[in-house]
Amino acid sequence: MIRRAMVLAAGRGRRLAPRTDVLPKPLMPVGGRPLLEHLLAFLRAGGIEEVVINLHHLGRLIEEHVGDGARFGLRIRYSWEDPILDTGGGIKRAEPLLGEEPFVVVNGDSLLEVDLAEIVAFHRARGGIATIAVRADPEAAHWGLVELGAEDRVRRIAGLPPGDAGEPLRSFMFPGLHVLEPGIFRWMDAGVPFGITRVTYPRLIAAGVPVYGWVTATRWLTIDTPEALALADRTMRDTPFRWKPIRQARTS
Repeated sequence: MIRRAMVLAAGRGRRLAPRTDVLPKPLMPVGGRPLLEHLLAFLRAGGIEEVVINLHHLGRLIEEHVGDGARFGLRIRYSWEDPILDTGGGIKRAEPLLGEEPFVVVNGDSLLEVDLAEIVAFHRARGGIATIAVRADPEAAHWGLVELGAEDRVRRIAGLPPGDAGEPLRSFMFPGLHVLEPGIFRWMDAGVPFGITRVTYPRLIAAGVPVYGWVTATRWLTIDTPEALALADRTMRDTPFRWKPIRQARTS
C-alpha cells in the first residue's frame, strides 16, 4: 500500500473572500470540523502514514491547527512556498519530502467518498506514471474536460495536447485525487509555478507516457465558492462521507 500523500493547501481561496482573508480554505468548517480534518481522515483510512502539506496563504494557521499530525494518526510535514507555485510547482517543491516512492495527492478544497485502496490497486495494475480519479458530470466542461480513450488512457485534459486523438473519447471531470510515481518529477520544472493538469499531464500525454483515469461514480464535494461550501456543510452534517479502513479493505 502507498504510505505517503500530499495535500495541496497553499491557495488563497479568493472566491471565498472575505472569509479566506482570516481563515485558509482548508480550515473552513464542513460538517462541524475543518475540511482538512476530513481529508486527513480519508488518507488515514486509506493506509497513508505520512502527509506533506504545502503552505502559503495563512499557512501558519494550518500548521498550528494540525501540528505534527500525531492526533490524526499521521506524521505531517510542511512545504512552504513563496511565491505560490500552483499545483505542479508545489508538488515539485515537495519532492525532497515525498522521496522515491509512489504517493497520493489530494486537493485541499475537495473530498471524494472513495476507498483509496481501489484507485491504488487500479494504478498498480495499469503501471502508468500517474492515475487520476475522474467522474461523469453534466458540467464537466466547466471543470476542464478529462478525455479518456481505450483502456482508460487519458488522451486530453482541457483540450491539451491539441489535435485528433485518433480514437473515440469519453468525457469526465477531475475531482482532485491523483496517484503518482516518483518518475513524474523528471517531467516537472523546479522553482516555477505551473499546474499539473495544464502542463505536466499534457506533456506526458504528448510524449506517449501513460496517464490513466480511474472512473468513479461516488459522491464528491468542493468548497470553492460560498454556495459550494454551504452545500458541503449540509452534506457532511446530514449524510457524512464514510471510508472503509484499509485493514478491512484487504480482508473483504
